[in-house]
Amino acid sequence: MTVFAYFGPTGTFTEIALDRLLADRLPRQSAPRPAGDVQKVAAVSPAATIGMVRGGVADFGCVPIESSVEGAVPATADALVPPGPGTSGRVQVFAEVVLDVAFTIGARTALSPVDVQTVAAYPVAAAQVRESIEKLYPNAQFVTASSNSAAAADVAAGKADVAVTTSLAAQLSGLVVLADGVADAADAYTRFLLIGAPAPPAEATGSDRTSVILDLPNVPGSLMTAMDEFASRGVDLTRIESRPRRDVPGSYRFYLDAVGHLDDDAVGEALRALYRRCERVVFLGSWPTDRATGSQPPNTAESAAWFERLRRGEDG
Repeated sequence: MTVFAYFGPTGTFTEIALDRLLADRLPRQSAPRPAGDVQKVAAVSPAATIGMVRGGVADFGCVPIESSVEGAVPATADALVPPGPGTSGRVQVFAEVVLDVAFTIGARTALSPVDVQTVAAYPVAAAQVRESIEKLYPNAQFVTASSNSAAAADVAAGKADVAVTTSLAAQLSGLVVLADGVADAADAYTRFLLIGAPAPPAEATGSDRTSVILDLPNVPGSLMTAMDEFASRGVDLTRIESRPRRDVPGSYRFYLDAVGHLDDDAVGEALRALYRRCERVVFLGSWPTDRATGSQPPNTAESAAWFERLRRGEDG
């Protein structure tokens, strides 16, 4: 039995993402593959999901990491930081999936727009539909829900008039669908990660992502110097995020996504240089991208062959 935890409850986009990973992505990654039956277990938060993997309760966990509208998911970013000294307690990313995100509006019964006073929504979802809700329900105010699925459950329990939720959660809670495909941005999406215990990364595919967390020395130019380790080698950075360090008040740690794989020479050289310069480098993994972005790292095979010829005393 292979246990997959996910940020629940059931009916969330994260469960939908996990189902897609199980169907489409797992056969192409090199982490331990599911053997026998698969058990899905809902967790109350991204941190709880990652904690189940870190504690060995679950083999894998699925969590949201990035919204095209809101940026990084802070709860996930913070939970990915190893709790122990150095990299003790590290987890690793093995796959990702990107979901186009649009929401379902559900209610216990059919309602006139003017009768809608409260809208239950997870904060990330509320930010993605705020303009649409103002047009649909001009008299309504948002009420915070703990997840997209919980928003539907809150409406079913009479805690709000309508929910911003998923079609699956609306169905599970027995809600009437008032509107579907609701989103302020037509191309909105959320990226989800599949994490597990550290293991050899999947083989390079030519369309990969490598991610690290950096704790930098508190000196002028430390972030610029770290970024230059990638730039000087032609490695494209597609995401740079910062989060406060709770262990060092007033300081920040940085999350970098790079195009390429650990086995790409340019990426490997950059990581080794970062290890020499940074207080701590947490390797989050190298894995196939779901939607490729950025430029591929340079192919160093020709220059490496030239260098080896010089070492053998041959003509360059």
